[in-house]
Amino acid sequence: MAANPSDFRSNPADLVAAVDLGSNSFRMLVAQAVNTPSGTQLRPIDTLRESVRLAGGLTENKLLGNDAYQRGLIAIRRFGERIRGFDPSRVRAVATNTLRVAKNAAQFVKDAEEALGFPIEVIAGVEEARLIYIGAAHEVPAVHGNRLVVDIGGGSTELIIGKSYEPKLMESLYIGCVSHSMRFFPKGNIDTHAFKEAELAARREIQVISGAYLKSGWKQVIGSSGTARALAELIAENNFNGQADGLLMGRVNGASGLITRDGLRAMKKHLLKYEHVNHVELAGLKDDRRAVWPGGLAIMIAVFDELGIESMEVTDAALRIGVLYDLLGRSQHHDMRYVTVEQFMQRYAVDREQAHRVGDLAGEFLAQLPKSEVESRADNIALLQWAANLHEIGLSISHNGYHKHSAYIAGNADMPGFSKNDQARLAALLIGHTGKLGKLASNPNFHDWRMLFCLRLAQVLCRGRSDEDLPKVKVSEYDGSYAVSLSKDWTSEHPLTEFSLQKEAAEWERIGRSYKVGLR
Repeated sequence: MAANPSDFRSNPADLVAAVDLGSNSFRMLVAQAVNTPSGTQLRPIDTLRESVRLAGGLTENKLLGNDAYQRGLIAIRRFGERIRGFDPSRVRAVATNTLRVAKNAAQFVKDAEEALGFPIEVIAGVEEARLIYIGAAHEVPAVHGNRLVVDIGGGSTELIIGKSYEPKLMESLYIGCVSHSMRFFPKGNIDTHAFKEAELAARREIQVISGAYLKSGWKQVIGSSGTARALAELIAENNFNGQADGLLMGRVNGASGLITRDGLRAMKKHLLKYEHVNHVELAGLKDDRRAVWPGGLAIMIAVFDELGIESMEVTDAALRIGVLYDLLGRSQHHDMRYVTVEQFMQRYAVDREQAHRVGDLAGEFLAQLPKSEVESRADNIALLQWAANLHEIGLSISHNGYHKHSAYIAGNADMPGFSKNDQARLAALLIGHTGKLGKLASNPNFHDWRMLFCLRLAQVLCRGRSDEDLPKVKVSEYDGSYAVSLSKDWTSEHPLTEFSLQKEAAEWERIGRSYKVGLR
C-alpha cells in the first residue's frame, strides 16, 4: 500500500530537502531519510519544478536580464514556502552553470537566499558532476565495472565515469540544451546546416575528454535528469527506436527510459522536416521543452557519436538525489570535503604535525570566543581546521609569498565537496593567515574576522614548529576588538614571539581593529 505524504508530517525531523537552481529549470525534492540495515534510503514525498530558463535570460554581457531574474525569484519564493520551518542542517540548495558565469550572480544569490530562507551554494562544474554521479548511482541497478553517467543540463553537460558509488573521471563541458539552442537555433529556426554545426560544436568539446574516457571504458551508460528523460520519452512515444515497448523496457530495468543511436537519428530526421520548433508535430513534446530540445538533441547525438555509444538507459535521479545523499553523508561524518583536504595535504606534501598543531590551537581560541545566534560553530570549526591543514600548501611553489599561492590553489582548484562560497572563504583565510590585512579589510564580502584572528594567532605561536613549551593563552573579543593574554614569564623567555605579537597587534590596529596583548 502506497504511503500517504501526510503520514510523514508527524516526524519532520526525518525530512530533508534539496533545491537545484539549474540553467533551464529550478527543482526541489523533499524526501524522508529512512535508516535501514543496509544504509540510509531516501523516499521522495514531494517534488516541485519551475521552468525558469535562467540561461536564456543571459545578456551578451553575461548579466541576468530582469525577466529571468524575476522568474527565478518568484519560483524560489514558492520553494521557500514549502520548506519553511525545516532545520537548516536538513536543507541544501545548489546553483549550477548560469550562476557560475553570470556577472550579477552574487546579487541574485543574495536575493534568492532571502526568498528561500536558506543558504545557496554556487557549485563548480566538477562538483556538480560528482553529485550527479552519486544521485544516479544510488538509483540504478548495480553493475560490475565502470558506468558512464551523462547529464545534459541547460548550460552545461556533465560526463562522469565511476564504479559503484565512487566517481573516477569527472568533467563539466560548457554546452547545454538552452545555450546550444540559443546559439544554433535562434528564435526557434531550424535547418540542416545549423543542426550540423550544432553537432560539430558539441563534438569538439567532447573530443577534449574522449580519449581518457574511452581508455577507461564502461559497462553501463546512464542518462540522467531532464534532457535525457525528455528525449527518451519522445523516442518511446513516437516509436523512434523501432519498438513500441522501448520505454517499458527501460522501466523494467530500473531506469525510466531508453535512448538508442537509431532513435536519435530518427528523431533528428523528423525534426529536420520542419523550419521552426513551433511547427514540429511530435507526440509528447511539452511546451516548456519545445524551444530547447533541438540543442539537447544535437548534444546527445554528439555524445553518442564521439564516445561510440549505442544505447543509454535513463533515470530520473540526478543532481537533487546526489545533493541529498551528500547532505546525509555530511551529517553521518562521511563529508567529502574531509577527503578532499586529505588528498590536497598528500599532493602538496604538507607538514601534517604543523598543520594539526596550528589547527588545534586555532580551534581552542575559537572555542573561547562568544558564539552569535546565527553562527554555526561546528561548520566554522571545520572550516578553520581545513584552513590550518592547507595553509602551507603554497610552500610547494615558493616560500616567498607562499600564502598567496596557498590561497590561489584553494580558490581555483577543483575541490570535490566544496561549494564556490566554501572555496572563497577558505582562500580568504589562507591569504590572510599571515602578512598584511589591508586587502581583506577592503573586501565587503569578508566576514570571518574572528576565525582569521584565531588562525593568525595560532600561526604566530606555532612558529617554532614544536608542541613543547606552547603558552597558555586566553583570548577575548568584543565588537570586533581582540585581546590576548599570556604569561609575562613566558614572553620574557620568548622575545621573538613577543615581538611578533606586538607586530600582529599593530597590523590589526592599521585596519581599525583594536588588538591588545596583555601580560599576566
